[in-house]
Amino acid sequence: MTLPLIETARLRLRPFMPDDLDALHRFWTDPEVRRYLWDDLTISREQVEAVLQSSLVSFQTHDFGHWAVIHARRGSLIGFCGLRCTGDPSEVELLYGIAPPYWGQGLATEAARAVLRYGFEEKQLARIIASADTPNVASVRVLEKAGMRFERHGRTDTGGDLVYFAMSREEFRPDDAFYLLQRP
Repeated sequence: MTLPLIETARLRLRPFMPDDLDALHRFWTDPEVRRYLWDDLTISREQVEAVLQSSLVSFQTHDFGHWAVIHARRGSLIGFCGLRCTGDPSEVELLYGIAPPYWGQGLATEAARAVLRYGFEEKQLARIIASADTPNVASVRVLEKAGMRFERHGRTDTGGDLVYFAMSREEFRPDDAFYLLQRP
């Protein structure tokens, strides 16, 4: 099986690889990143490895999972973006995160738009959902700029406020940004 690689104007997205474990652990335990992504819990290397392995299985099963977001010019892992099956009944959820030094540059939106495009154009998904902690204004803005629409309010497992967004394939409008899907 060949795994999908996605390129945008400034980013390269490739499926998580086992060698990403240490970089992902550093990223996901950064206090600013974990504040909302992991409900401020410091996760173990074993938890990161479980997410990484789950993503690899998802690519084998669904042809989507989590991509490592690589800064095209620097060549370094600066975050992640991907799709996962969640809930009952099962839905496909968009997830993303970018390292703090790269915040405010539109990179999370660029990655999110590329993954949405992959989901709708390549996988022909009918609908993709996403959520963000209500106080995480920057993440909510990413979802809005990516073209997703507000759907409802909710609660996290720890009692925090969430906002849910969604987009259907019919609502998706590809932009003119460079996007290239490759299969090695």
